[in-house]
Amino acid sequence: MTAAQPSGFAFTVTGDEVVITHHGRRATILRGRRAADFLDDVESGDDQQLMARVTGQYRHGNERTARNHPRNAGR
Repeated sequence: MTAAQPSGFAFTVTGDEVVITHHGRRATILRGRRAADFLDDVESGDDQQLMARVTGQYRHGNERTARNHPRNAGR
């Protein structure tokens, strides 16, 4: 089972801040060193995956398995 690739993320740089949005809604703001590190990493990798990781908006791939587990039957 493979998880879908993250999509819908965008970022804008304003001064020393990086604003990351997800489907048009602000997800997080990075400042200072975290913003600089993010911009360095964006240049060398998959920006959608990186933004998903930074914001915490990514799937782990086990949601369906956990939902169907017997201990979660009443939820």
